Amino acid sequence: MGGVSEAAPGERDPGLQPERTRLAWRRTTLSVTVAAVLAMRTSLHEGPATAGIVSCALCFALWLGFLLLAHRRIRALATTARPAALSPRHATAVTLCTVALAVCAAALLL
Repeated sequence: MGGVSEAAPGERDPGLQPERTRLAWRRTTLSVTVAAVLAMRTSLHEGPATAGIVSCALCFALWLGFLLLAHRRIRALATTARPAALSPRHATAVTLCTVALAVCAAALLL
């Protein structure tokens, strides 16, 4: 009817949802990268002190962990037409990296 094709029962037409999700992961990764760079810059602003170097290393480690997890998900979304759901372990790891980075940023501002 009217040029609209209907999927067979039980068949899912994902449309552009995986592409939108992949692009959202890329935007989030870019945002986390900017936040991590600003946090590292702030921690080293007054010179290389021990506390600044430790907080910079922590921010870098958290950023790297988030980047690896996000890249894994982006790859999963790009390689299959119907990607698997995000596992609870993966979601928990991403959430912990994000929250820990936010706590580090808040600690640097205080």
